[in-house]
Amino acid sequence: MKYLFTIPTTAVIIPAKFNLIKMLGITDCKKGAKIKYNGDPYLIVWNQFSKSARQGGVMKTKMKNILTGKVMEKTFQGNDKVEEADLAYRNAQFLYANGNEYSFMDMETYETINLNKEVLGESANFLTDGMDCSLLLFEGQPVNVQLPPKMEFVIEKTDPGVQGDRSSAGTKPATLNTGYVIRVPLFIENGDKVIVNTDTGEYVERVKK
Repeated sequence: MKYLFTIPTTAVIIPAKFNLIKMLGITDCKKGAKIKYNGDPYLIVWNQFSKSARQGGVMKTKMKNILTGKVMEKTFQGNDKVEEADLAYRNAQFLYANGNEYSFMDMETYETINLNKEVLGESANFLTDGMDCSLLLFEGQPVNVQLPPKMEFVIEKTDPGVQGDRSSAGTKPATLNTGYVIRVPLFIENGDKVIVNTDTGEYVERVKK
């Protein structure tokens, strides 16, 4: 990549080797770090460091592909270096869905951004028209959205719990106002508001009335 800087009398081309790429060592590859691996951005979700006289430092990790949601295991050793992912977030608003295409408005540029349902992955299950979210950019290009880890939804349809078994140990299917089906305790009723973990798709609690 080359950068062009203009000054009053000339233009200077900065060599590609001068670009500002941050490289991370194995001790930087900890939970929460975002790296670029095989051209894709990854979030490290787990790590374990060990050291031996023979191998030196070894960092075992589990990495989640931010574009696909798939998790893989990767071990870094010794003097391994990995590029830090060029990620940024911008405020956005979900507008509507048309088939498998989901439209968002970038609240900074007011540009409409369209993302495919396959790209959005599980996030598509929790989008409601007009909701605020964060647009994820990878190397300047919008690639996904980030939702709050916990969100409130309304139960649109669920069957009554089995009489005599109202404990939270039992669960039943329930349809959210987005159309997504989750498992909820038997005491949950139609119209109840519930908190859902958007990372796992699991019920968290009922909102107090």
